[in-house]
Amino acid sequence: MFPTPNLDHITSNDYENVYEPAEDTFLFLDALEKDIEFLKNNINPCICLEIGSGTGCVSTFLGQLLGDGTTHINPYATAITVKTAIHNSIHLDAITTNLTSGLLPRLYNNVDILCFNPPYVVTSSEDVNSTNLIERAWAGGIDGREVIDKILPLVNDLLSSNGVFYLLVISDNKPDEICERMWNDYKFQSKILASRLAGREKQLILKFWRNQS
Repeated sequence: MFPTPNLDHITSNDYENVYEPAEDTFLFLDALEKDIEFLKNNINPCICLEIGSGTGCVSTFLGQLLGDGTTHINPYATAITVKTAIHNSIHLDAITTNLTSGLLPRLYNNVDILCFNPPYVVTSSEDVNSTNLIERAWAGGIDGREVIDKILPLVNDLLSSNGVFYLLVISDNKPDEICERMWNDYKFQSKILASRLAGREKQLILKFWRNQS
């Protein structure tokens, strides 16, 4: 069992600007650890990328397992991600950008592992572009899908031929519809890798990979 990254360097003031790890974060860690043998035996990854790193907990955990690389639109999160990695003796590169802006075409079909714990809460569309950084960390707009739907087309551009994409969603995001879209538009196979009830909210980690047949 791999330890959860140490986050005791992060203060309560930091959490005023950066999403604090919660049940969804730890579900993501569990899913990655569950899939570690697959990743090592079938992918042997070179480039791992997390979009929206927050505190850097998931990125650092993935670094403990395999490799490095993360992006975030929030400059506070970028800085804290780097501190978290250093605090846990992990090297990774963190970039402040909007989703994957600036990474394409340089990383075109080169990402072996892509992770995204998106803003998924069902809100109004206006909340998605809030000036409040914490609100933007969870506000997902209509069906909680407005940010998710922006990243789905980019997955096809980013993933390597045998790469995998891990996406955290809740049942309100209509995960079956997401999987259907990824198959119809890009021929990505999918499955639910892990799930958990957090209060009345059902959280799921979806795993996507290219159809090889």
